[in-house]
Amino acid sequence: METVQRYQAPRWRALGLSLGMTVLLPLVVYYVLRARDVAQWQALLLSGAVPAVHALGTALVRRRVEFFDVLVVVLLAVSAGLSAISGSPRVMLLKDAAIPAVLGLWIVSTLFAARPFAYHFGRRLRGPDGAEPAERAWSELPEFRTALRRLTVLWGGAQLLDAALSVVWALKLPVDLAPVVGRIHSFALLGAIVALTVLRSRAFHTRFGTPLFGPRAPVASQKPDIAARRSTYPA
Repeated sequence: METVQRYQAPRWRALGLSLGMTVLLPLVVYYVLRARDVAQWQALLLSGAVPAVHALGTALVRRRVEFFDVLVVVLLAVSAGLSAISGSPRVMLLKDAAIPAVLGLWIVSTLFAARPFAYHFGRRLRGPDGAEPAERAWSELPEFRTALRRLTVLWGGAQLLDAALSVVWALKLPVDLAPVVGRIHSFALLGAIVALTVLRSRAFHTRFGTPLFGPRAPVASQKPDIAARRSTYPA
């Protein structure tokens, strides 16, 4: 258990840093610039550059480029160009809707892949010691596959809802109010999804004895007989 916790701790720290750089810091930068009478579209552009620079820096450190890094940089460049041409800061605001829209569609599309998004997300939390138990559960327990596919639909749907709300705020709210309202609703959705995911994961673990995320790799004498557990519970 201690080994898994040591493996997971840096990942949670990295997640916290990523959220700070992509969500909180851009918001602070925007309102600081607006307090200094910087034009709305320029403040949005400069604040949006923060996650783009972070994405590029992270890619250089890892020496590989992730899908999300490319998405952030490309959308910033496109929205900046369109905003400069149109002179409308609302074009920059629509970038905040485009990111969850693309992510939501991508997450849902993984339902047609060999493993859905929720499985791969769980693999990041499990670490190397949990890979074999998770793969065995995927192969032998249909309920495990169903639970992860349902979570994938839930997460993808939440991202699409986030995108739809962001479009409404970008088009209807005052420009200076839209960024903070957008962050609030995004965090509210994220909190709801995390809570639902934890509840479903605990319920599944209680019923089948097999964690959906971050399992402690059992020793050989303690490995659960998945087929036996299935026969104990109704479908």
